[in-house]
Amino acid sequence: MLGRLVWRLVLSAPVILGVSVIAFGILHLTPGDPVDAILGARASEAQKLAMRAELGLDRSFPAQYATWLGNVLTGDFGTSLMTRMPVLDTIGARVPYTLQLTLSAFAISILLGIPLGVFAATHQNGLGDHLTMGGVMLLYSTPEFWLAMVLVLVFAMGLGWLPVSGARSWQHLVLPALALGLPEVGAVARLMRAEMLATLRDEYVLTARAKGLGPLHITYRHVLRNAAVPVVTWLFLALPWLIGGAVIIENIFAWPGMGQLFFQAILRKDFPVIQGLLLLIALLTVLSNILGDIAAGAIDPRIREGR
Repeated sequence: MLGRLVWRLVLSAPVILGVSVIAFGILHLTPGDPVDAILGARASEAQKLAMRAELGLDRSFPAQYATWLGNVLTGDFGTSLMTRMPVLDTIGARVPYTLQLTLSAFAISILLGIPLGVFAATHQNGLGDHLTMGGVMLLYSTPEFWLAMVLVLVFAMGLGWLPVSGARSWQHLVLPALALGLPEVGAVARLMRAEMLATLRDEYVLTARAKGLGPLHITYRHVLRNAAVPVVTWLFLALPWLIGGAVIIENIFAWPGMGQLFFQAILRKDFPVIQGLLLLIALLTVLSNILGDIAAGAIDPRIREGR
């Protein structure tokens, strides 16, 4: 298992390098000039040329990328073009807020999705199965931004139970976490139901039934553990997607996380911040894959032993 994880880390290095090249290239091919965003439209051409030289934008693309990559490898992600603060400090101030939001949404998807999937599988083709799957399909197909606006209208503006925006207390976290996590409940429940139904047809389950073991014992002692392996792997793979979805949710609720920073950096063409965020998301994606392997191995000894 350890050798497999080391090999995954080795294989992930070219992936991260490729993502950095693509991100760096796409950003520099987009229309517009970050110098205009910094100095404004009334700046003289001499001022713009001086700013481009200061930022290194007057050099060729390979030279700019090589300099940036060399600095990144030493821990220097550059300076924000708008705030003139180090990129790592700018992103680091937002990371705790995004972690609060994504981990809360992650917990919601697990605590609701897995029990709903188990319930639907154990009541296959019954009324409970149809109602549960209909509800989770509705959640899964609901756009996050629309769900966020409905939650605001009902619980903030209508009932007045929760605040609309900000991050001053745990109450401010409830609505954005629900808006981000509830659609994932549908995905988790559907996958859990499918895996449970497939596992219930295995021979060892039929043997357990023949031995006289009860349905609850079979379901929670034998079936659930094996069926949970693909679900756990998928959950870790979904973490980067939750961070991507946080871009919309954080802007709707004025949540000061990386998603809001990413949106602001795009509007202002703050290339160093955008590149730093893209590289961080790539690293999180690779890390999520590795954590998914570790979690699957912890649940299923066959994966741990490489079988």
